[in-house]
Amino acid sequence: VLRNAVHVDEAEVEKCVRDVMKEKKIQQKDTGFKANLHISLLQISGYKKLYLNVENLRKVPYDSDNEDHEEQLIELWNLLMPHENLKARISKQWCDIGFQGDDPKTDFRGMGLLGLVNLVYFSKHYTDEARQILSRSNHPKLGYSYAIVGINLTEMAYSLLRNGALKSHLYNLVSGLPQMEHFHQFYCYLVYEFDKFWFEEEPESIMHFNQYREKFHEKIKGLLLDYDVVLTLQN
Repeated sequence: VLRNAVHVDEAEVEKCVRDVMKEKKIQQKDTGFKANLHISLLQISGYKKLYLNVENLRKVPYDSDNEDHEEQLIELWNLLMPHENLKARISKQWCDIGFQGDDPKTDFRGMGLLGLVNLVYFSKHYTDEARQILSRSNHPKLGYSYAIVGINLTEMAYSLLRNGALKSHLYNLVSGLPQMEHFHQFYCYLVYEFDKFWFEEEPESIMHFNQYREKFHEKIKGLLLDYDVVLTLQN
C-alpha cells in the first residue's frame, strides 16, 4: 500500500490516505497525520505531473507559422526593448537581446517552446530586473548573450527537475500540487543568480562560459541538497 502510494494520481490521493491509515492501524480521527500524509502524497504526485507538463512544453518545437508562438516572441522583444521598434521579423536586431542570428527560432531547437515561455515569464514578471540584466549582458568585457544564456538556464532548470533535485525546494515551497508557475519562478531565480555569479567570477571571456556554467550548476545543486531549501526571487 505504501509503495503504491507514491505513484497515485491526484484523484486517488484521498482513497490512498484512507488505505494507508487502515493498513497502519492509525485512527481516522488522527487528523494531523491524515492532513500531512494527504499533502505529502499530493506533492509527490504533483512533482511527477509537473515534470510531464514541463517535458511536454519542451517537446513543442518553435513554429514560425504558429500565431501564438510568434506573438510570444514579439512580446519578448517589446518587454525588453520598449523604446525600440522591431523593424522586421527576420532582423539582426534580435542579436541586441542575445540571440545568435537574425531569426530566433533556430535558437529554440534544444528546449523548444519551454525556452521562449521562460524568457517571456521572467521579462513579464520581473521586467525591471530583466532589462537591468540585459543591459549588464552588454558589458564590453564581461558581456554574454542574454537570450542564449537564458535558454541554457532553462536546460539547467529542466535537468534539475528531471533528476529529482528540485523535490526539497518544491515540497518546501508548495503544500500541495506544484504548478508550472513554480517551475518558471525557479527559472527566474537561476537567471538572476547566474548574472550575479558571472560578474562576481569575472571570467576572462565568454569562451569560458561552459566552465563557469558548470561551476554555477554545482553551486545550485549544493544549495538544493539542504532539506529546508527554498530558492525564489521575491517580487
